[in-house]
Amino acid sequence: MSPETPSFPEWVVPMAATLTEERFKSPEWIFERKFDGIRMLAFKNGEDVKLYSRNRLLQHYPAVAQAIADLPAHDVIFDGEAAWDAGSKVGYHVFDILWLDGRSVMSLPLEERRALLKKFSLRPPLAHVSEVKDDRPWERACNEGWEGVIAKRRTSLYEHRRSPNWLKMKCEATQELVVGGFTDPQGSRVGLGALLVGYFDHDDFVFAGKVGTGFDTQLLTDLRSRLDQLEIPKPPFTKGKGLPRVRFHWVKPEIVVQVAFIEWTAHRKLRHSRLVGIRNDKSPREVVRETW
Repeated sequence: MSPETPSFPEWVVPMAATLTEERFKSPEWIFERKFDGIRMLAFKNGEDVKLYSRNRLLQHYPAVAQAIADLPAHDVIFDGEAAWDAGSKVGYHVFDILWLDGRSVMSLPLEERRALLKKFSLRPPLAHVSEVKDDRPWERACNEGWEGVIAKRRTSLYEHRRSPNWLKMKCEATQELVVGGFTDPQGSRVGLGALLVGYFDHDDFVFAGKVGTGFDTQLLTDLRSRLDQLEIPKPPFTKGKGLPRVRFHWVKPEIVVQVAFIEWTAHRKLRHSRLVGIRNDKSPREVVRETW
């Protein structure tokens, strides 16, 4: 379907956010709460209202459908998230508008689409998704028990794909881990590619995965200098699968790092990890797995 098709569309492929481990704040981006619910598109064409999940499965929420039917627009398409409150009542949290009264607005920048959306007075079970204006919105998300935040480029058009113009920052767990090796840098990167980290489980040193983001150039260079002095010929890890087979170096497990990550995988590895910092106040043998 072309975004410029004049006839009311039966379906629109929703824009998806790209998961990122980076944390940043910029005037070129807005931040919104990420709800822990079901992505849902609402299609209103005259008196007919249809609600679809992101994979085009029809959803049945009569109160939401009726509230959309009552809005003062002949034809409109919203994008948002259906989520439930503590009383198990569903709410439709609307964050985008894709179509309005006979025309697609997907080719408009996000800020213009948000301005169109704000003209609608949304009442429960409908609600606008507000901009989160905190200096560190991802921290507020975790402190308030949200799933995370979505960063959106203010000039972004509505794309029918997973886009780098929308970034998903999920709340993270943190864990102290011990460096047991590293990989060589690739391309223009300097110092090292990723740290190979683990934790102690009694007498075992368990491999927990790789940490390849969260570094600046100075830290990469400094760490490589320290690690070169600790290099050993064999892996210090005694348990764990998935050790690299090429471009790796093993080191004595003496450096403790703080790592943020989304979750542990089923194979007991870090998912979407990033380096937070170096811990000089912690003995490596004190580092155990803290979260399960």
